[in-house]
Amino acid sequence: MYTTLLSTVTPENVNTIWILLGAALVFFMQAGFAMVETGFTRAKNAGNIIMKNLMDFACGAPIFWLVGYGLMFAGTGKFIGGLDLFTNAGGDYATLIFQTVFCATAATIVSGAMAERTKFKSYLVYSIAISAIIYPISGHWIWGGGWLSQLGFHDFAGSTAVHMVGGVSALIGAKILGPRLGKYDKDGKPRAIPGHSLTLGALGVFILWFCWFGFNGCSTVSMVDGADILASKVFVTTNLAAACATVTTMIFTWIRYKKPDVSMTLNGSLAGLVAITAGCDVVEPWAAAVIGIIAGIVVVLAVEFFDKVLKIDDPVGAIAVHGCCGALGTILTGVFANEIGIVYGGGFRFFGVQCLGVLSVIIWVAITITIVFLIIKKTLGLRVSVEEEVLGLDVTEHGLVSAYADFSSTMEEIYVDEPLAAEIASASKVTGTTPVEEAVPVQLKSSASVASDAAGLKFTKIEIVCKQNRFDILKTAMSSIGITGMTVTNVLGYGIQQGKPEFYRGAQVESNLLPKVQVEMVVCKVPVATVIETAKKVLYTGHIGDGKIFVSGIDNVIKVRTGEEGYDALQDVE
Repeated sequence: MYTTLLSTVTPENVNTIWILLGAALVFFMQAGFAMVETGFTRAKNAGNIIMKNLMDFACGAPIFWLVGYGLMFAGTGKFIGGLDLFTNAGGDYATLIFQTVFCATAATIVSGAMAERTKFKSYLVYSIAISAIIYPISGHWIWGGGWLSQLGFHDFAGSTAVHMVGGVSALIGAKILGPRLGKYDKDGKPRAIPGHSLTLGALGVFILWFCWFGFNGCSTVSMVDGADILASKVFVTTNLAAACATVTTMIFTWIRYKKPDVSMTLNGSLAGLVAITAGCDVVEPWAAAVIGIIAGIVVVLAVEFFDKVLKIDDPVGAIAVHGCCGALGTILTGVFANEIGIVYGGGFRFFGVQCLGVLSVIIWVAITITIVFLIIKKTLGLRVSVEEEVLGLDVTEHGLVSAYADFSSTMEEIYVDEPLAAEIASASKVTGTTPVEEAVPVQLKSSASVASDAAGLKFTKIEIVCKQNRFDILKTAMSSIGITGMTVTNVLGYGIQQGKPEFYRGAQVESNLLPKVQVEMVVCKVPVATVIETAKKVLYTGHIGDGKIFVSGIDNVIKVRTGEEGYDALQDVE
């Protein structure tokens, strides 16, 4: 029986199985990208990130089948393939699905750099444009028999064809979109906006590293006639580059920041993988290690350059990882490639072709994606409103209360200067609704008389219970009227109305304990009425669950460190 089965296996069968295995692994990279991007951004946008990574593949796959594959492979022209609508790839379905998942990888890279402030519908449009036209045409130049291929350009698995296309698109998109609210202070100095889960980010990197063996290794598209040896070598060079880049980034950040930076080291792993992708089949293991080391340093410097010099806000480092290291790896292939690389005495022709290929693809992608983004900006709009960004895209774009509904999520704050504070306050004004004074009554927690100190200054405690996603606006508003201190606590609870009903997958969520924020302030010179009116103004939405304000008297205030009492105890100035 076994002899019969083996006799029916042909080299073509083996190659098809190998390609399909690669397609499955490269598809699973979508999960890796989703985890990296989600972990490196804030919890209030987690659902939006997952949705984008799902939909760029779901939308990109039929679009690539409809038109993209033909533009890439249906002809032998120097600059474009041809039209092969609803292609069957000449019956080579294995190649069709393999190329489809590569196209999806290029499209999904962009979402990370533009995360937390891009309209969902606009994301769908530019993702489709990348899958339908931008990626297939430059891909034809490299893999479809186009002019770069004819010159001898070498990009084995897509450092340029896939990753740099995504990286350049991400660069243009993030520049046109502008930075997230509070990313830069009034002097232009960048502020860190940490992601909500390094654990998720690390899981994503491990998934991507694992899947990269399919991305690079299965790009041999064969396992017969010596191709198995080549595939084995690709596995080794891919792994060495990633490992060396990871170690290098860890050491480099340890020296540069005095501590080994976790998120940057995770980026280092991806940088090594991206950089080796172009030449993993033609470089020796020692050269792969060198490429990884160089990428591990370059990715750190590139992240800092875009963040601090160009003021381009990229939450996940996609531009540095995929754009810079994609170009770097392609160019270094011209240095280290066996026989024809510079180090082997191959001269500068091949190196020049590699540089030309990188430059030409950058120009093509930059021009076309700029046109796409500008059209979207003028029509659909590219960026969400200030208030939508502050509240988070999960609730404003998808009606999702929280991606972590069973947990009391950690509050996330943004940094604001005066112009931004005014913009947030303006965006939060109530229009066309019941007057706030009638809609949000103040409830007294205690009828005790408000105490005063020796100077006759009264102390009042104000407690505000509100939705978590309104905290940023409340904090900014309180700061604008002179409140300089507050105690903030994540709490769970419910009122008489049992909270606003929420829905998940069409069914109402039954929850008695809803996550809220409790803000406590003791005021003295700032009028209590001013605090109350300001809080009511910025917290009001007209829906159940807007919150409560409690007012009570304070007998005295004592600072533990100095023993000061009364108004002096409220002052933190040394």
